[in-house]
Amino acid sequence: MNRRMVLYMVGSVIKIEALLMLLPLIVSLIYSEKASAVSFLISIAIALVIGFAMTLIVKPGSKVIYAKEGFVTVALSWLFLSLVGSLPFVISGEIPSFVDALFETVSGFTTTGASILTDIEAMSKGMLFWRSFTHWVGGMGVLVFVMAIIPSFSDRSIHLLCAEVPGPVVGKLVPKLRQTARILYIIYIALTLIEIILLLIGKMPLYDSIVHAFGTAGTGGFGIKGDSIGSYNSYLQWIITVFMLLFGVNFNLYYFIIMGKIKTALKSTELWVYLGLVMGSTALITINILPFFESFSSSLKHAAFQVASIITTTGYATTDFDKWPVFSKTILLLLMFIGACAGSTGGGIKVSRVVMLIKNCKRELQRMLHPRSVAVVRFEGKRVDNTTINAVSSYLAIYTLFFCLIVFIIGIENFDLETNISAVAACFNNIGPGFGRVGAAMNYSEFSGLSKIVLSIAMLLGRLEIYPIILTLSPSTWSKK
Repeated sequence: MNRRMVLYMVGSVIKIEALLMLLPLIVSLIYSEKASAVSFLISIAIALVIGFAMTLIVKPGSKVIYAKEGFVTVALSWLFLSLVGSLPFVISGEIPSFVDALFETVSGFTTTGASILTDIEAMSKGMLFWRSFTHWVGGMGVLVFVMAIIPSFSDRSIHLLCAEVPGPVVGKLVPKLRQTARILYIIYIALTLIEIILLLIGKMPLYDSIVHAFGTAGTGGFGIKGDSIGSYNSYLQWIITVFMLLFGVNFNLYYFIIMGKIKTALKSTELWVYLGLVMGSTALITINILPFFESFSSSLKHAAFQVASIITTTGYATTDFDKWPVFSKTILLLLMFIGACAGSTGGGIKVSRVVMLIKNCKRELQRMLHPRSVAVVRFEGKRVDNTTINAVSSYLAIYTLFFCLIVFIIGIENFDLETNISAVAACFNNIGPGFGRVGAAMNYSEFSGLSKIVLSIAMLLGRLEIYPIILTLSPSTWSKK
């Protein structure tokens, strides 16, 4: 284990976080929020002290990063990112409880969108900006950002990408990893800017447009109003619907389109299954909730928005979907687990894994009927090797185990089963709102400190897809062998 290199990388991340806090500081100064500005200044100073201490004192002898270092670096970076990121909330007194501030910050960086705030509109503009900006930073991945702006430490930095970017398979778009990271961020920034422009065309204020674009791009869903997106006009709601779906697509496909390989992008099995799930779920829910709305168009708008919000794990809402019929809520609950495409900013199990699991089940059934037949699993036009299939199956097994364990721990709360299960599903899959006491019109403030910490861990487990956290906590990972 190259401990010095791990600490050096974590220190670099903390220094970059200090620089990122300059944006909400500027926002606070623009709106003359002195208390908010001071809290950001103090937080920046603390972050710089910690960051420089780790990078100057802990000089790595070797800059090689293997798989072990990659997983640990990502896990520790996200932990420190959340701890330091919660400081402005605590120092300003806007979220005085450190556990609550940590929950809110973890929820932001992991693009979950679960909140403990009971009066969002009472928050300062600077804090609300930082809160939404954490979505944008965490959406594509902070280590991907680090690789995009500073020289790659070694050719093995691919392990950082594999540990942070969600999905069963991660690869380079171009030979150089740093260029791959830059391409991803250029696409990410371009889509964010396009959404901001379209929201401005719909007469959404500039500040509102920026923070909502951050929430959409990172598929996070932190709103700045008590009714989330409900008070905005239909045009704005449709724009956000479309962009939630766009950010739920594998970013590699956008690269193929830019390079003129449109046919390659359109051949993606995962893309068509993703779009099929969206269209099918929207159609079923639209019909089911017709009695709740004055017209078919209104029913379609709300159904499409919530399906896009849930499958991409964004968590925005235009209405209180917790009051919808059980059939519609069941569809939304299933979409919570499926999630968006691999290589997107969305959470959940991922469409690609679900497709692979179904195809593998089909292969096993065929083997039972025809023991001597040779059946293979194909995905995106390529043969999927048994190693990948086993990895997907193992992930599902460990995902289920952790989900049950967290539900068991949260069971100490005196809440109904619907609330507990949906709260864990919403946090573990990085969605935010669930059903019952954590529905679209509710929040997580009623949970105890212990449950908030457990749910914060669930958010990190979901965003990093479990393995980096487990490997970091394993004693064998830190051995010198």
